[in-house]
Amino acid sequence: MIWAREETLSRQEMEALQLERLKETVFRVYEKVLPYRKKMDEAGIKPEDIKSLDDLKRLPFVTKQDLRDNYPFGLFAVPKEELLRIHASSGTTGKPTVVGYTEGDMQVWTECVSRIACAGGADKNDVAQICFGYGMFTGALGLHYGLENIGATIVPSSTGNSEKQLMYMKDFGTTLLVATPSYALRLAEVAREMGIDPQKDLKVKIGLVGSELLTDAMRDEMHKYWGSDMLVTSNYGMSELMGPGVSGECEYMCGMHINEDFFIPEIINPETGEVLPEGEWGELVITCIKKEALPLIRYRTKDITRLIYEPCKCGRTTVRMENLSGRSDDMLKIRGVNVFPSQIEEVVLGTAGLGPHYEIIVERDGYSDKLTVRVELLKATDSFKELEAIERAVRNKLKVMLGLDAKVMLESPNTLARFEGKAKRVRDLRKEQK
Repeated sequence: MIWAREETLSRQEMEALQLERLKETVFRVYEKVLPYRKKMDEAGIKPEDIKSLDDLKRLPFVTKQDLRDNYPFGLFAVPKEELLRIHASSGTTGKPTVVGYTEGDMQVWTECVSRIACAGGADKNDVAQICFGYGMFTGALGLHYGLENIGATIVPSSTGNSEKQLMYMKDFGTTLLVATPSYALRLAEVAREMGIDPQKDLKVKIGLVGSELLTDAMRDEMHKYWGSDMLVTSNYGMSELMGPGVSGECEYMCGMHINEDFFIPEIINPETGEVLPEGEWGELVITCIKKEALPLIRYRTKDITRLIYEPCKCGRTTVRMENLSGRSDDMLKIRGVNVFPSQIEEVVLGTAGLGPHYEIIVERDGYSDKLTVRVELLKATDSFKELEAIERAVRNKLKVMLGLDAKVMLESPNTLARFEGKAKRVRDLRKEQK
């Protein structure tokens, strides 16, 4: 189901709407947000210089550091009295990034999430269980309001207590699961431990997963546990931009449709900042063109993707972003080689005999980096020959994928950490060893 007419506008109609909203946004932030005015003055550009969408690349970038430097409300374009909601990041690496919403922003947010929920197969007949943490994190409340808006029944179960989550699923007839991919797998794992077959005893037929990279291998793993008929779609957003609702996959799963009437995407070279030609991989930059409280312009997301402009078979004409290959700040530099955790995940999930849980450890050994991958066996075995074959398979695949030799540690089932929120797969110990 297509929720809004704007999802099917022609390219000409969409670009005309984007330009109108971009001009208004640039004028407003220049007038109301002092740090933006300083950045634009330093770049030698005024609001009236924006005459086409191509002029967007003349505007300066905004980064997460700008939000921290202007903590808490320095980049806001409205007074605090006009805010209806405030959210913030955890702030584990410094000051949290604070975001705010006016009444108009809340309406836009709800609209955007309604669209991506419908694209992912949701409708008013669904019972949607939201297994994101409620609180300052935007994920839970964002999906809550969007799904509620389309008429779905909401089960706001939050995170934790997996046994009770499964009880709710069974007793309430949950048909749609909102969770990170790793927690969706954990729930299926706990279900089997409880004697519940997720495919036979539960009614979950849709997974709207986010807040974590969904690789094709992880999607295949979810189908193994939840059933091949489960529609598992990825959706994308971040608190700084709005929360969930920036983009989401449709049933054809050929990229995430961006709500272009609210967000203008660009792809840049993450090292030079140069805008890249259509179809090339690079860092995603987003400009918010309808936000009132925090209208970020050219926000550097650090996420690596590419844009697809061909119309989709679903009927939507909005540009799609390829499922992320990783984040530029998640990339590990090991012995001169760029390594993304998603590459290692693909190897682990594609190797027979292994479960979906793994840990990546990077250490300094003398003057060289050492990569260790801990992987969990699907079933315990005492067969040395079988263990040796699995270890050799993982090492060989990693060498082909990365061009690096890695140490592989096989762990017993249920040994590695499980995560209810975003999974933490990497331990980079090199800084501690300096």
